[in-house]
Amino acid sequence: MKDSIIRGVKFIGLGFLEPLIRLICKEDPKKNTKEIFRKIIAPIASIFIFVGLWQLGSTALYNTEANYKIEATLKSQGEAEAQKIKECMESGEPNCQPNTLPSPAQVYAAYQTLLKDHRVIAADKKAFKEKTFEMNKKRVAQGKKAITYTGRPSFVDQIKTSLKTVFAGFFLALFIAVPIGIIIGLSKTLRGSINWIIQIFKPVSPVVWLLLVFMIVKTLTKNSDSDSSFIISFISVGLCSMWATLVNTAMGVASVNTDYLNVAMVLRLRPMQKIFKVILPASLPLIFTGLRITLSVAWMVLIAIELLAQSPGLGSFVWEEFQNGAMDSNSKIIVAMFVIGMIGFALDRIMLFIQNLISFEKETI
Repeated sequence: MKDSIIRGVKFIGLGFLEPLIRLICKEDPKKNTKEIFRKIIAPIASIFIFVGLWQLGSTALYNTEANYKIEATLKSQGEAEAQKIKECMESGEPNCQPNTLPSPAQVYAAYQTLLKDHRVIAADKKAFKEKTFEMNKKRVAQGKKAITYTGRPSFVDQIKTSLKTVFAGFFLALFIAVPIGIIIGLSKTLRGSINWIIQIFKPVSPVVWLLLVFMIVKTLTKNSDSDSSFIISFISVGLCSMWATLVNTAMGVASVNTDYLNVAMVLRLRPMQKIFKVILPASLPLIFTGLRITLSVAWMVLIAIELLAQSPGLGSFVWEEFQNGAMDSNSKIIVAMFVIGMIGFALDRIMLFIQNLISFEKETI
């Protein structure tokens, strides 16, 4: 029972809980206590240290900016105005606070504000749908377009848009890179002749890919009602991130054990049977390594691409808050930073979980 629980915990990516389970089962208490400290207590302590250093840093920056502001006012407007600025800062009035690195408490308050804003917008959307339900029913029956909600998206809506874009880009990269990688991996001649293309295009900046895709998509969708910003974003993400999967797939196929290929020859498997029954299963560990890198790269470049393509996602949210310059804008940007990081971590864990399910060579992960 204990071993099956440990295997299950490791399988879902929570292997750090193994020493705790062993301690509960009274197995080598001294060793497992050390492991619990190393894998559980120390990481939790590091979180508190990080928050503490953040608080100290934000306080120091706040004091530096406040002193500079007071001194500048003293020189330009006199002691009376400088005293007023100082009293205003001490009162906590938002309009006269220095615009610097926010504290953890301010970031949490901004998070609560964003959630509250999402609830308000969600309620507005629901009311709009109820109001236009019958009207849209008639319009669709008449062959007309339904009336859609055109209000501003909430922070949660922008997260959903970014996830939709990154998965569309990821699947585009998968459907391009894996077949081409298999073809290249099967032929030494192709590997040698196409390698220069991979080496030239792999380091190209997301901005350049975006501009190239923008030129093509804008021309092809001139007379179309499709969402061109979404199309531009996900194609750019796919083209930026597909190279790791392409290279790893080619390497995986090229390095398949010759014994497997000899068995396929003895069994007289057709080319497609050989690919799907021998080559692909043997290449899965390397292919999934490439896919994990591709998904990570896709999520990283997405923010810059959304910002430039004016797609209503997290990239657009961060840029709008930066330009907004409101007192809580910095706090909202840091909320977005943590959300981006946590989603990136979650996506990697999901890919690892799928790899554990599919790959038969667990030790290569």
